Amino acid sequence: MSHDAVPDPLDSALRTHTDYGSEALEETDAAADPLEQFLAWMTEAAERKVYEPNAMVLGTIDPDGAPSIRTVLLRGADARGFAFYTDYTSRKGRALLAHPTVSAVIPWYSLHRQVIIAGEARPVEQEDSDAYFSARPRGAQIAAWSSDQSQPIASRDALEQKVRDTEERFAEEETVPRPERWGGFRIVPHRIEFWQGRTSRLHDRLVYTRAEGGEWQRERIQP
Repeated sequence: MSHDAVPDPLDSALRTHTDYGSEALEETDAAADPLEQFLAWMTEAAERKVYEPNAMVLGTIDPDGAPSIRTVLLRGADARGFAFYTDYTSRKGRALLAHPTVSAVIPWYSLHRQVIIAGEARPVEQEDSDAYFSARPRGAQIAAWSSDQSQPIASRDALEQKVRDTEERFAEEETVPRPERWGGFRIVPHRIEFWQGRTSRLHDRLVYTRAEGGEWQRERIQP
């Protein structure tokens, strides 16, 4: 008596192979300035309903030299660079202050695209941090005061008690001020790669590199 083999979900997942299609990234269609190209792709990602189109995987170097990665949310992109916000005393905050060299990936999986950024992270101006913090929902402002990010805590109940204590502290305040330990970083890029998935893994990869004079040079690299 024969029995049909039952697929192993884990094995199937590890063997998944998706053909990324024929959508191309040609030099003739790409902007000469990488920021312009990035904003066009970001806009398209939003229009095509990509989940969390501003999710960015950030790689840093801890003070002891160990690598570390996590996902953050990109909150600004302009000629100055790519901005995000965090607790300066968190693991990533301490890493960035010790070793500003970073790499980041913004993946749009459903579009078979990603943007890879390399550069240096610098604290943003206090005015920018103040403006962004004041625009956050009050619950997020309270959370920034309540959580000593990346530090151990005894339990979820203990964390929620800290939130209640902070809510009580600012109960009479119409505006919650920004904690001094909280603010933004801006990645000033020197290399930006635009990756478009293609059939048979022959992907399109256009790399923009900043020259000494500040202008951007573009080249195609092999997949």
